[in-house]
Amino acid sequence: MDQRHRLYNTYVKLLAFDLLSLTQTPSHSFSEAISFSRKGTLLSRIETVGTVTYRELKPGKFLKFAIDDGTGCISCVLWLNHFSSTYFARRSPPDVRLIAEAANRFVAEIRLGSVARVRGRITNYRGVVQITVSDVIVERDPNAETLHWLHCISLARKCYDVGTPNK
Repeated sequence: MDQRHRLYNTYVKLLAFDLLSLTQTPSHSFSEAISFSRKGTLLSRIETVGTVTYRELKPGKFLKFAIDDGTGCISCVLWLNHFSSTYFARRSPPDVRLIAEAANRFVAEIRLGSVARVRGRITNYRGVVQITVSDVIVERDPNAETLHWLHCISLARKCYDVGTPNK
């Protein structure tokens, strides 16, 4: 396997400053997404933990919110248009219904000031890196953010930066 792709479909734990400093490479065609890399390694998915500092709900469309982990703020979008989106039209209706129900539960849980663990795809909207959310867990453990920081530092040293050129 090409070393550049070794973490591509893995939920990589990153702090906001790492996510916001990813290298963005525009695609050569309109249909392909922008690619993101960290020190030469391509990334597509992220997991992060932080405090919800912004929340904007457009019912039936999306929930935009921001996560602050102390190193920066990450924009997040949770899509709520599962039944009207062409993206979900090719999936089976029971699967779409389950995804929509989960998204609606996430909307109810994401509150200003709560500490949340967010997982999703790394995307770009109007030149800004964001997370297109696939999963949210509101943390009850007061140490969750600190533990996430420690995991990020450890993984960067032992896994993410191993064998990659410094770019």
